[in-house]
Amino acid sequence: DFAKVTQFENGAKVARFQFASHLGENTIWHRMFAWGTVALFIERFGAKGKKMIIKGRKVVRTYLDREGIQKQIEEIEVREIIGLY
Repeated sequence: DFAKVTQFENGAKVARFQFASHLGENTIWHRMFAWGTVALFIERFGAKGKKMIIKGRKVVRTYLDREGIQKQIEEIEVREIIGLY
């Protein structure tokens, strides 16, 4: 599957996926997530290798790992997405 979609008891959905951007010969992988209708679009139309235009914002989360060490993770919250065919 392209994205892992979770549906909560209140009906809200979140889609989590990885997305590659290419700069010349370099590939950069990004952790992405989306809520609501954007998550629904990703669930229905997202596919490996499909080209998309994504607009969003960077989110930095802090958490404690199993050993109690504080870690940070950077993700992009997708706000708008356009699938290119």
